[in-house]
Amino acid sequence: MNPARGEAALRLVGETITLRPSFSALVAAEQEIGPLFAMVERAADGRMTLAEMTGLFWHTAIDRPAALDRDRFAEAVVAGGLVHATPALKVLIGQILQGR
Repeated sequence: MNPARGEAALRLVGETITLRPSFSALVAAEQEIGPLFAMVERAADGRMTLAEMTGLFWHTAIDRPAALDRDRFAEAVVAGGLVHATPALKVLIGQILQGR
């Protein structure tokens, strides 16, 4: 993980997965979950959905283990608990708002 690139770490199923908010990853996430600014506003209001969070994580993950398909990935996020996912989410939201 390289914080200078705006990357965040997410620990799932015993693996550390790097989340990189590249332009193409954010565009893919936006195509799935809608405008990112609206998602950030919902997050600030405590209204961000689990589907939005896992979608953002999925599209920004650059080194997912091959065994983690989309459903297993989402289940692993839930199994890990929101308290463990929140630091990575905070980094990604910061990068969406501030850029690099």
